[in-house]
Amino acid sequence: MEETRGPDRQSDVTTPAQGGEPPGPPAPRLNQTRTGIKPKALPDPEADLADPGLYFNRELSHLQFNVRVLEQALDEAHPLLNRLMFLLIFSSNMDEFFEIRVAGLKNQILLGDDSTGADGRSPRSVLAEISQIAHEQVARQYQILNEVLIPALEAQRLRFRRRGDWSEEQRAWVRDYFETEIMPVISPIGLDPSHPFPRLVNKSLNFIVQLEGKDAFGREGGLAILPAPRSLPRVISLPQALCEEGVSEYVFLSSMIHAHAEEVFPGMTVLGCYQFRLTRNADLSVDPEEVSDLASALRGELLSRRYGSGVRLEVADNCPDELAEFLLRQFQLEQTDLFRVNGPVNLTRMMSVLGDVERPELLYRPFTPGLPKVLRKADSVLGAIADGDILLHHPFQSFSPVEEMLGEAARDPDVLAIKQTLYRTGADSPIVNALVEAAGNGKEVTVVIELRARFDEADNLALASRLQEAGAIVIYGVMAYKTHAKMMHIVRRERGKLRHYAHLGTGNYHSRTAKLYTDYSLLTADPVLCADVHKVFQQLSGMGRARHIEQLLHAPFTLHEQIVAKIDREAEHARKGKRAHLIIKCNSLTEPKLIQALYRASRAGVECDLIIRGMCCLRPGIPGISENIRVRSIIGRFLEHTRVFHFHNDGKSEIWGSSADFMARNMFHRVETCFPLLDRKLAARVRKDLETYLVDNCQSWLLRSDGLYIKQQAGSAAPISAQETLLFAYATRA
Repeated sequence: MEETRGPDRQSDVTTPAQGGEPPGPPAPRLNQTRTGIKPKALPDPEADLADPGLYFNRELSHLQFNVRVLEQALDEAHPLLNRLMFLLIFSSNMDEFFEIRVAGLKNQILLGDDSTGADGRSPRSVLAEISQIAHEQVARQYQILNEVLIPALEAQRLRFRRRGDWSEEQRAWVRDYFETEIMPVISPIGLDPSHPFPRLVNKSLNFIVQLEGKDAFGREGGLAILPAPRSLPRVISLPQALCEEGVSEYVFLSSMIHAHAEEVFPGMTVLGCYQFRLTRNADLSVDPEEVSDLASALRGELLSRRYGSGVRLEVADNCPDELAEFLLRQFQLEQTDLFRVNGPVNLTRMMSVLGDVERPELLYRPFTPGLPKVLRKADSVLGAIADGDILLHHPFQSFSPVEEMLGEAARDPDVLAIKQTLYRTGADSPIVNALVEAAGNGKEVTVVIELRARFDEADNLALASRLQEAGAIVIYGVMAYKTHAKMMHIVRRERGKLRHYAHLGTGNYHSRTAKLYTDYSLLTADPVLCADVHKVFQQLSGMGRARHIEQLLHAPFTLHEQIVAKIDREAEHARKGKRAHLIIKCNSLTEPKLIQALYRASRAGVECDLIIRGMCCLRPGIPGISENIRVRSIIGRFLEHTRVFHFHNDGKSEIWGSSADFMARNMFHRVETCFPLLDRKLAARVRKDLETYLVDNCQSWLLRSDGLYIKQQAGSAAPISAQETLLFAYATRA
């Protein structure tokens, strides 16, 4: 999470020195981040807007978002366990970054493809920069864990026991746990001509063991691989009777295996036991021209994902050089791919502690998502929608009305048909349950499932099977285009006529992430907008051209050109001396033509406020090019996920919500929708939400023209957190 204030924040950022010997791990401090953008002379104001100097590198910008997440672990405005959570999310984010982004660069180099993005950086130079930054920040991460968070947790009576600190009673308990829980499922693999190096699962915890002596068959000891059982937890809670009074204590599975490794190799001496973890290429590749059955093809690719080529090796920092070199050779990796870490190699698995600890004072205060007044009074969600559009802002407002809308439709005898897109959801979710119920009740249920939602493919295959068994029509979308649009369409007979209802959203139909991600949901019975949704569904199922779409913008057809046209319209207003302003809030901004449109708008005098959570390839603040563009990233308790766009339009303000980011994949290679807020009160409300983000001085990071992100400070002004403000406005505190 793919996310404020503290008395020890710094007001600026320092840039690590370029060239020379790489610096040692920097001390934990806020805002010490890099983008890898080399300083260069500013371009001439009349320069070509495609000049590479006007663009940041996409992968390096992506890496910077991960670093901003890591910074939250140092921010004392977050509760302590949530600071630990941010540190662990950094690990999860970095795993995916290496699995997808680094793997892609390595593959590009392997194929001899030297093509560059808009920034002009070669794959090799980007990969080298990534390696340097990643090594620095991973070292920082472990330093923060060991020197900041673990001592702070111990002060709060939460202790992670190292082997050397176990009491005699704890040692006895660990031995018993090892013998009863670990030994029966552990499988050591000796390395010899009959036992070659095993294929290890992506991101699994393993140990390389040095042995001396002879085994039961008289073979001389050498090396062995000890995979940690995947079925076992990585952090184990010690019984309260073995802990100090009022203290919760935990031990790592890796410590247990280290302590009893010799029991796995009886009669031999363990000279060394060192944990390691291999990260593999996890990007699925399905050629649309060679696949006749997408579901079957994906099932095969999911298996291969576990054993893709290696991209990163993490080892314990005390692992001897010769063993680390041996592992690098086995995985065909280089020294730059090696990460020595001072702690567990699989930090993400520590996330289980957050669910185990019952210390509410060390976590964010709970809240109850709010409901609009019209829904609090209504007996029927569909009836409330029939009276006017309803807008929900998750997680500050509940996602349950979306689920209730579908559940109500599933049971209503007057509902004839339901159509739904699903991108990320669970096979056993209220949304899927309602669709299954609707199909069982004889309604025409059509579900467009995008099987290729990265890392959710297995879940989507399972829910597709469940829906098909219930009698729903399941469509896997368009082969070469991911269906990323968030749409629901309901047809109901009312007074002898058919009435249409729709849901359009910026996020997924996933009740869990709706509590963690900020998104908008529009519930509408507007005849024209609903007709547009119906036409897009017909296009997805029948493959015919969608004709006469009046209000929706949709990719890959009209969205890109219309957004560019709306930005250019603001520029034209500015050139005529009129007030011109736009606000773009999305997850990523990387598409060059959209960036060039924003540069044109800035040069014309349009005030451009961009709220970009993650990747941003646009370079703000360049005189004559982008001095009217401000880019900020909000990182806080919730993952900012809303895609919403405001255009001043000479006083005829337009607000649009969208499933699409400002990326080439969203504009040209996905099915996306962008919907207007036609109700003026709802549009004004979203505009006010956006303005709240623009004055945030607690969780906001401002992007400079040199590529550094600066944490905004309240100073003498009143602190304003956009997320806290919206939580206060829309939700109910517990």
